[in-house]
Amino acid sequence: MLDPTPTGLHSGETPLLRTVGLTKRYGNFLANESIDIDIWPQQIHALLGENGAGKSTLVKTIYGLIQPSDGEMRWQGEKMVLSGPSEARARGIGMVFQHFSLFDNLTVAENVALGLDGKESFKDMSARLQEVSHIYGLPLDPKREVWQLSVGERQRIEIVRALMQNPKFLILDEPTAVLTPQEADQLFVVLDRLKAEGRAVLYISHKLEEVKRLCDTATILRGGKKISTCNPQAETAASLARMMVGADIKEVKATAGRQTTVPRLVVNDLSLEPDDPHGVRLKHISFELKGGEILGIAGVAGNGQDELFAALSGERLAQDPGTVVIDGVAAGHFSITQRRKLGAAFVPEERLGHGTAPRMKLSENAL
Repeated sequence: MLDPTPTGLHSGETPLLRTVGLTKRYGNFLANESIDIDIWPQQIHALLGENGAGKSTLVKTIYGLIQPSDGEMRWQGEKMVLSGPSEARARGIGMVFQHFSLFDNLTVAENVALGLDGKESFKDMSARLQEVSHIYGLPLDPKREVWQLSVGERQRIEIVRALMQNPKFLILDEPTAVLTPQEADQLFVVLDRLKAEGRAVLYISHKLEEVKRLCDTATILRGGKKISTCNPQAETAASLARMMVGADIKEVKATAGRQTTVPRLVVNDLSLEPDDPHGVRLKHISFELKGGEILGIAGVAGNGQDELFAALSGERLAQDPGTVVIDGVAAGHFSITQRRKLGAAFVPEERLGHGTAPRMKLSENAL
């Protein structure tokens, strides 16, 4: 059920943030066209739309990274013009980007310090980092170097760094895209707490069921235009998707299963020493996987999943070629390319830098 002008709790009050006719042009292209949106305290507001709908342009404008071509923003009822993100943060606007902005060779505390104003000593900041991460259930070791951390742990750094700025309004761009279900559940607890504290959250996600579970209001963009504002809890995932794309989404159905009798992958007593001091040793791991099967590897982050992936993909070579067998071929000593030629494909946890080269074209990445 659509509600173009939600009222009730906030009727007669002034929104924390209001955009009025916000427009961004790049030449003849309209990335955002006359977008009106209200963000209220104590609200989790979803921003939905397909890739290219204008979501990133809108939030970057709100955060001061992009200057609008037309329209205006009002912060607590007063016109707001931002010269950059530092001014947005000074007003109480925080943002956690989809792609991390972290230095791998620096520690957690050093990365956090780079995003703060430097008014407190490094020692005091590190102590406050531990305190804030503990309060919100996002534990971090300030002394760990970022390259040693899982993707979920890196996401925690970004979120805690934003929380240490004590924001009134927090923007989250696809925060659960890289999280396990358990990590996502913990994030939802954090967001519910932020809402209870009176803060506002703008939440970008393509996962419509979590939007229905978490968000009070949703604004849908399509082709750079605002299509609707609705109560996502009164919608179905299908109706939200229909507004996002402008047509019904066909249901994807699995075809009949076809199994092979011969295993496609066999791991025989795989043991492997870690290649860094904080890594996990693989100890006598054995399993087999036939065609037509899906095998799950479960465990809390940091218990050997990364090391196992590296051993299966060929990033780390086993001592015995027979510990990894692909379609009957002993591949423990094979490189990544050699394993790909056997029909193995690999999708790593970290998309940017590990799965793809960010500065290269899509065609170049495909090659």
